[in-house]
Amino acid sequence: MLKQRTLKSLIRASGVGLHSGIKVKMALRPAAPNTGIVFRRVDLDPIVDLPASALIVGDTRLCSCLELDGAKVGTIEHLMSAFAGLGIDNAFVDLDAAELPILDGSASPFVFLIQSAGIEEQPVAKKFIRVKRPIEVREADRSGDKWARFEPHDGFRLTFSIVFNHPAIDRTGQEVTIDFAEHSYIREVARARTFGFMQEVEWLRENGLAQGGGLDNAVVLDEFRVLNSDGLRYSDEFVKHKVLDAIGDLYLIGHPLLASFTAHKSGHALNNALARELLANPDAWEYVSYPDQEQAPQAVARWLALPAFQ
Repeated sequence: MLKQRTLKSLIRASGVGLHSGIKVKMALRPAAPNTGIVFRRVDLDPIVDLPASALIVGDTRLCSCLELDGAKVGTIEHLMSAFAGLGIDNAFVDLDAAELPILDGSASPFVFLIQSAGIEEQPVAKKFIRVKRPIEVREADRSGDKWARFEPHDGFRLTFSIVFNHPAIDRTGQEVTIDFAEHSYIREVARARTFGFMQEVEWLRENGLAQGGGLDNAVVLDEFRVLNSDGLRYSDEFVKHKVLDAIGDLYLIGHPLLASFTAHKSGHALNNALARELLANPDAWEYVSYPDQEQAPQAVARWLALPAFQ
């Protein structure tokens, strides 16, 4: 049986919110089968639980932000990406502020935290959402050149392309395909950092964004080059970070996906629109579990094989 997974033990971390600039303490805790991922604002009285759901995503300006009962939790996509990449179905995320810590701007520190806590299989079948027919969304503007699409696939594959017309980005790979059956999330995706442009910093900060951003938690570019002294972690780090974000945004559907995801110039808003469009069309998907591991598609078995996480 392909089983659900949670953490073996509680683990804590702290850091600064990318957009708020506020210090936040975080604890990742085990959760019972079928709990899902639940964010908890433990600084509020009473405590507010925000389930990781695409249907309660509010603000999508440069991050995905959950909003429920007057409470918010922002910049959740990097941790959600790590949960998806390591196959974690159930966990509580306790926070004492409205934004997750940005840490180094990638999912890698969250992967380290999850691995340090340990991964425990649970005696309940993992539930997948299998896409049965194509679903597509496009940005509602005159260009219409930003789009995202799901298609049926026995596994989880993401193809992403970007266009920024920036010399430093143009010199890197601008399209990538990550297939969970072939590629290691930890080695090939998790270390890709968020990125931003110096010329946008003033506007962002005037609008309450990027208050905690800097060279230690983002790839920063001026008009011509990357300003980080250590350069890029991957030759195609920019597009790989977009894939990292998409993995996290799409995990807000509530279960691991069996689908092919293709996107061009997509971001948090369009990723969320695609997730909502899928959920709004119940004829386009179905729940699938594999009581016998041998019945699972090879791609799924390889994706969830524990050695692939090393």
